[in-house]
Amino acid sequence: MSSVQVSVIVAALNEAESIGQVVSEMPWNGNDLFTLTECIVVDNGSTDATAEIATAVGAHVVRSQRGYGNAMWAGMQAAAGELLVFADGDGADDVARLAELVGPIARGDADFVLASRTMGTREQGSMLPSQVLAGFVVGWLTRLFYGHRYSDMCAFRAIRKDVLGRMQMKERTYGWNLEMQLKAVTMGLRILEVPVHYRCRIGGVSKVSGNLRASWQTVLKIIEVFHRVRREMRGAR
Repeated sequence: MSSVQVSVIVAALNEAESIGQVVSEMPWNGNDLFTLTECIVVDNGSTDATAEIATAVGAHVVRSQRGYGNAMWAGMQAAAGELLVFADGDGADDVARLAELVGPIARGDADFVLASRTMGTREQGSMLPSQVLAGFVVGWLTRLFYGHRYSDMCAFRAIRKDVLGRMQMKERTYGWNLEMQLKAVTMGLRILEVPVHYRCRIGGVSKVSGNLRASWQTVLKIIEVFHRVRREMRGAR
């Protein structure tokens, strides 16, 4: 079995406190299954030293317009690896355990692997109750309308680049993760969730769940993306 070439894509908006550790913690030596060819840090409009620090520790920095989906799309376009891993730049995802996400795809056992914080362990305070509830609601709705139940919407995930390209992703905000999960179901992909250890962010404030307004906007975005993907699926029939 040949080694799969992996590109890790990290979205970062004002993550100067954490981005250096995130890039450094990655398993750069790889293993028999995969080779980590690059870490792409997408600077999503930072006003701090995020880009400079990321470059200093060996990341390839690209820039994108504001919007989480814009960052992920830019990273996808720049990636050279055949298998893509997505992560956030706040240090909460345990990127040192990359093999647990990459392995099932490299072995041919799965098409899409999603880290699950609710199935794994979490540091106290790493997830707000609203985040846990959002994951539960999405899982319930997806099971109701699509026949598949997710346990989480963690940003830490792995998928082959060609498969992601076939999804024709349209979301350019933080609804990107949900759109990917819904389309994975509609495409009939082999989906696997693996339990992970989730940590508190190293520094800064969450752009999605840092306050009540951000949490409410996230709920509205979930509803919007869910209905849009449903309409697209009906239109494709």
